[in-house]
Amino acid sequence: MAQAADDFDAFFAEEVDDRPRHPFTLYGKRYTLPESMPLMFTLGMERLQHSSNPDDIRKMLRPLFGRDTLDEWAEHGMTDRQFAVVLIYSAANIRTPGALTMQGAADAYDRQEAAKAGKAATPNRAARRKKGKRKTASSGRR
Repeated sequence: MAQAADDFDAFFAEEVDDRPRHPFTLYGKRYTLPESMPLMFTLGMERLQHSSNPDDIRKMLRPLFGRDTLDEWAEHGMTDRQFAVVLIYSAANIRTPGALTMQGAADAYDRQEAAKAGKAATPNRAARRKKGKRKTASSGRR
């Protein structure tokens, strides 16, 4: 007697219905993020590191936002900073819906850019105070 095969199609179909999906609006259009990061997006990000071809960016965005997203956003005057903020926001909220605000995504982008430029932000005063003072080394002799 043949053993029944496990059915990942059925398993994934049931699992998808249980996971929350995060919506947002951009340029008057409502987007709903997928329940998990599409593999095509992840692979596209890897390829994109070595490409400046707009077609590669279009392919990468398709599983998240739809077919003509890049062109629609460009027509609305989206800047490269805005594009990066939307990607950071989307990636965080796919993994954990509601995990990152738009301002949080913008701050994360600004920190990344500052680090690239060698201008990493210093911790604020409260964070420095919380760290505490280092004890000075003692020779052990008094």
